[in-house]
Amino acid sequence: MIPFLDLKTINAEYRNEMIEALTKVIDSGWYVQGEEVKEFEREFASYCDFKHCIGVANGLDALGLILRAWKQLDYIKEDDEVIVPANTYIASILAITENGLKPVLVEPDPKTYNINPKLIEQAITKKTKVILPVHLYGQFADMTSIMDIANLHNLLVLEDSAQAHGRRSNLNEHNVWGHASGFSFYPGKNLGALGDAGAIITNDSLLAKTIRILANYGSSKKYVNLYKGVNSRLDEIQAAILRIKLKKLEKDTEYRSVIANHYLNNIKNPLITLPEIRTSSSWHLFVVLTEYRDNLSDYLEKNGIQTLIHYPIPPHKQSAYSEWSSQSYPVTERLHNQMLSLPISGVQKIEDTKKIVHFLNSFIPE
Repeated sequence: MIPFLDLKTINAEYRNEMIEALTKVIDSGWYVQGEEVKEFEREFASYCDFKHCIGVANGLDALGLILRAWKQLDYIKEDDEVIVPANTYIASILAITENGLKPVLVEPDPKTYNINPKLIEQAITKKTKVILPVHLYGQFADMTSIMDIANLHNLLVLEDSAQAHGRRSNLNEHNVWGHASGFSFYPGKNLGALGDAGAIITNDSLLAKTIRILANYGSSKKYVNLYKGVNSRLDEIQAAILRIKLKKLEKDTEYRSVIANHYLNNIKNPLITLPEIRTSSSWHLFVVLTEYRDNLSDYLEKNGIQTLIHYPIPPHKQSAYSEWSSQSYPVTERLHNQMLSLPISGVQKIEDTKKIVHFLNSFIPE
């Protein structure tokens, strides 16, 4: 079986370094907010070419804390509107509603799967304060257009970069990135921890300071609480793991590109639609479209190839947001009904990739 994602093999490459790093943390006697976290924050900020990085507990907290800090700083207020893709993973929207803000769902470009900038401007009202683009599946949203819109309307931009590790540093020269960005280091991400972990990057020093306080119970000094904060801190063990894997992130991303390009150049089945790549991608996922998704998934499974669906149910059809159940987002709904994620990772063998392509091209629905 060709697995969708072989985490055991991925982490085996780092096993000895991880054991050494974990031993160092254990022997240090310091397990929260220590030197490993400080060094990872410095290294990840440098890698992304940003001034500040704040390690947090997970990717959802990363997004939520940015919005919470903007509220604390009076940049935004209760019931303000946040424009967000209709086809994102639900975490992007949970971060908005948990802060008492109103998500405004905007349809994606059906070819790139990312939010359609042409529709963003149509969704702006007097209450709009934030645009939250998602770099879905690793391909960067059209940040040039998004920042032009944001600057024209004086809006904040929060990037959901949970799937976009890598490729940022060599694009930052264009200076089209948002005011803050949230990352997830869930184990299956391109830069994955051995548990939950996340981070925030920003060039706004006041925002960074406020987030750091909010994430530590609202405290910058022990037992002195400035704000009603939360407990969301990156721990020493996960930071130590991430420091090891960060060193090889660019190499891993380049290899993912090799696999992705092989898919793009060799999948010829007219029943399968390939993604259109207009910006840079970290290739977290390789997602195709087909009207015969279930048939194709079963066919590949029978031939020893595991696939997944990201994501089977769009946010506006989830019970958690039942108030939106009557709303219609036809592009989003079509994408969610047709998307199928193919295997891709830094340890996937080229011969396995060729096998996957062979069976994709051989597929004929029954």
